[in-house]
Amino acid sequence: MTNPLSFEDLQGILHRHIESLPDYRHKGPNTRYRIPDAALGAFGIFFTQAPSFLEYQRRLQQTKGQNNARTLLGVAQIPCDNQIRALLDPLAPSALDPVFVEVFERLESHHLLAPFRVLDDQLLVALDGTNYFSSQAIHCPHCLTRQLPNGRTLYYHAAITPVIVCPGQSQVVALPPEYIMPQDGHAKQDCERAAGKRWLSKHAAQVAPRGATLLGDDLYSNQPFCAMALQHRCNFIFTCKPDSHPTFYERVAFWQATDAMAAREAHHWNGRFTEVTLVRYLNDVLLRRGDDALSVNWFDITVVNATTGEQLYHNSCITNHRLTSDNVVDVAQSGRGRWKIENENNNVLKTKGYHLEHNFGHGKQYLAAFLLSLNLLAFLFHTVLEWSDKQYALLRRVLARRQTFFQDIQALMRYMVFDSWEHLLHFMIRGLELESQVDTS
Repeated sequence: MTNPLSFEDLQGILHRHIESLPDYRHKGPNTRYRIPDAALGAFGIFFTQAPSFLEYQRRLQQTKGQNNARTLLGVAQIPCDNQIRALLDPLAPSALDPVFVEVFERLESHHLLAPFRVLDDQLLVALDGTNYFSSQAIHCPHCLTRQLPNGRTLYYHAAITPVIVCPGQSQVVALPPEYIMPQDGHAKQDCERAAGKRWLSKHAAQVAPRGATLLGDDLYSNQPFCAMALQHRCNFIFTCKPDSHPTFYERVAFWQATDAMAAREAHHWNGRFTEVTLVRYLNDVLLRRGDDALSVNWFDITVVNATTGEQLYHNSCITNHRLTSDNVVDVAQSGRGRWKIENENNNVLKTKGYHLEHNFGHGKQYLAAFLLSLNLLAFLFHTVLEWSDKQYALLRRVLARRQTFFQDIQALMRYMVFDSWEHLLHFMIRGLELESQVDTS
């Protein structure tokens, strides 16, 4: 039985969309290297987590007449690093969005996202912004700016990196990012909330029909964004802090004083001690003043250690999900899952080999953003392969530390040329004497 979504499948999706990338060069004798070769070469750096990947492959080409960039990734000719940067700089990162979308659709068609579904078959889509470049010297027209206390200007890049999350799942599924950068026709500096609205306009059509609940911090819990989410047929659970919503919490206090607030308690053994979750909730609270105020539902969740009484977690959120004693704990736990975009996404990208904040190349136009999209695609491909490729999953289990797994791949690709991704995995499995553990069913 073949893998439901193999490396070759993922590679095919990537190749189809990279082949259609525009080439803004003037035709002439100096167009030796193809745009797809530059994009696939850069992707290889992120996929192998080896900054020197292309240097090693050039050396293998010279000594062995073949290289892994060609056999595994389909790079016909390897441009030098400066050529890659120059070729990719004019390309808008949105050109890679269809790769994320197609992988998501393939995951859905193979039912690989079924374990992520909660709240009557909903997928939880967490939105959050993160910075991926900053400098006081290097900048481009797409940089954001901030004045520092010393009077100097900080130039930086930021993006929203949405992911599908689920309480109890240790992995996340990357969706197309949205870059926070100056927009044509707008005098004000771009911001995370505006980028979130653009992301909804572009991608809600793909996720909403499959059942989607958006998760976000207090930045998103305002009427325009909530109304837009509903307009695009998305549900939402957003953090809602008292200090940024004084009118709303006056109404919450009023209903609390009239004993209209309900509560639900749940106990859960986490493997070390019992957690007690107390959720208080209200339905139909107006979010702001005015005749057009949106009616939302509110809950407050507190988690404590049953043995010591120590408070482990507390938050307050608004949602359009109708809250009942049967579902309020599940809704609250789903809202709590928003933190996975920090723990399983941003922190992994920053500290587990993807080097999110490293300057792989800034460029004069879109280079930094385009490279980040390639990096996020590498992260997505690794996640998918761990689910769908049994040999990959076996090696990840045996070589438990992510760093060990990628160091082995880097070392092998430095000295040997493999005919295919399958050839590389077979070699590693034989070397570790794991043939008997390969599940061929």
